[in-house]
Amino acid sequence: MVGLGRQGNGASTPGGGAARRVVRILPVLLILLGFVFDVLTPPSFTGSPFFSAAPLIAAPLFTFRLTALTGVAASLAVVALHFHNGTSWKAEALTELVTVLTVSGLALLINRVVRRSGERLASAREIAEAAQRAVLPTPAERIAGLEVSARYEAAQADASIGGDLYAVQETPYGVRLAVGDVRGKGLGAVEAVAVVLGAFREAAETEPTLEGLARRLERALAREGVRRDSLDAVEGFTTCVLGEIPAGAQVLRLVNRGHPEPLLLYADGGLAVLAPAEPALPLGLGELSAGTADRVGEWAFPAGSTLLLFTDGLTEARDTAGAFYDPAARLRGRVFPGPDGLLDALSTDVRRHTGGGATDDMALLAVGRPGEGQPERRRTVPVVRRDGL
Repeated sequence: MVGLGRQGNGASTPGGGAARRVVRILPVLLILLGFVFDVLTPPSFTGSPFFSAAPLIAAPLFTFRLTALTGVAASLAVVALHFHNGTSWKAEALTELVTVLTVSGLALLINRVVRRSGERLASAREIAEAAQRAVLPTPAERIAGLEVSARYEAAQADASIGGDLYAVQETPYGVRLAVGDVRGKGLGAVEAVAVVLGAFREAAETEPTLEGLARRLERALAREGVRRDSLDAVEGFTTCVLGEIPAGAQVLRLVNRGHPEPLLLYADGGLAVLAPAEPALPLGLGELSAGTADRVGEWAFPAGSTLLLFTDGLTEARDTAGAFYDPAARLRGRVFPGPDGLLDALSTDVRRHTGGGATDDMALLAVGRPGEGQPERRRTVPVVRRDGL
């Protein structure tokens, strides 16, 4: 089965909720501050700048109605202060009131523009998510006795559709899987993802070897490139790892076509980096690699171990100092309650590393072989949020 796992449930950075609450009450604080300032200072000083700022702050944060109410409150504060000071009849009072009313009108206009832009952005994100889920539906929790967990972590504040992909499928040759990354974003990347996954679905059932499977995917990209007159029409190339876990055998076979190296996590906390014996070019660059045959790597896949595959959005995640995230170093020596627990911990750790500011999407796929006598785990489904990493 081909699948997209759970959508990233991006957690807010520490203190983010408190900061938002302070910002949302800022218009009220400005009106109060302007009132106090006007009362406590000589008549030559005025709190008008505070009253004018209040509706402008409210415009991008509040609804149209609340923005209008903020403008009315600021205007009434100006009228009340001049009435209290006995200066209602002076030209300065009328000037201040007209200024606040004018700024309030501009704030309402800004509010309308911001709301419409926000609606368009939300619509674009919903369309992007729907397109991605249509191409990559959710995988089964268990496939041929293996535990499976997968998810797509979208970059924060990024409405573009990414080219990350993964697939898990039971075949006559065992469970076969793929994790890849198409160059580029947008609908072109989604089209390329559809080409690769469509070829994988068919070829995984019929090709007896991983080498043959890789060649089928290569030919599919080449055909699509000819049909569109250019490989750039399908984003040029795709880095990819193809895997095979034969039924009844505790072994794992991989073909790596220019993709980040998968990790194998053992039940005792040990970790192995599954590096290919020889580097290979990504899919779609067959002409450059003519005469070079794919080499299949084979590793033991014992009970209780978990295979982790990912795209470069994980390894290229940086902290504030510019240091890249190193999954092998961060995961070595740790034990997780199955694939789902591993991806939960990994997603949380990446957000902590980046401060919630990831710049690239990442696809994660974990496949675990349950230990002897280990009970079946039930996956919990988190609340889906749209604010990314």
